Amino acid sequence: MIRVAVARDEGYFGVPVRALLESNPDMHFIGTLPFGNNLPRVASEMWPSVIVIDTEYMVSQVLPVANAVRSANPSCALLLLCDPSKRGMLPPRHRSGPLNFLPKDASAALLADSVRRLAGGERVVSARLQTASLLTDKGLTTRELEVLGLAAEGEPVKEIARKLFLSGGTVRNYLSAIIAKTGARNRLDAIRIARKDGWLR
Repeated sequence: MIRVAVARDEGYFGVPVRALLESNPDMHFIGTLPFGNNLPRVASEMWPSVIVIDTEYMVSQVLPVANAVRSANPSCALLLLCDPSKRGMLPPRHRSGPLNFLPKDASAALLADSVRRLAGGERVVSARLQTASLLTDKGLTTRELEVLGLAAEGEPVKEIARKLFLSGGTVRNYLSAIIAKTGARNRLDAIRIARKDGWLR
């Protein structure tokens, strides 16, 4: 039995994942979890096989939480439902994180098939999203998106380094690369540009 949970923002009602999946006899919907920093703890208590993340947050802000979930529950797969019209929801070109990607308008059959594949240890990235990403990507790596997401939350370099298991110097190097790729003047300007261009919420 595949244990499925949904994580979404407080007050946000998006894709009716439960309705799309509950007719499948091999799946058990275990609940809707609030997306945020407490998700890793809650997920480790409920022990889902797959968490479907349906959020308004961008990939750069989802990645650090997703990594924390996988650290707390290594067997849990994470599927992010993306809006292809929002550049910040597209898969990074250089992807190595724990996230899998499917459009928010995916059919019930495709969603169920993706959940089964993830529970079986496969990776899922919609070709439609990959194509859109190639057309619009600023060239930020997965790691750079993680650093950018935490920086946008106001985290200092030392805390970003702790959360991502990096040295402070490495974090500063990533921030320098982000500033160069976005054409920003400094870290705050890079965050402003990222928000304006739809890479951050």
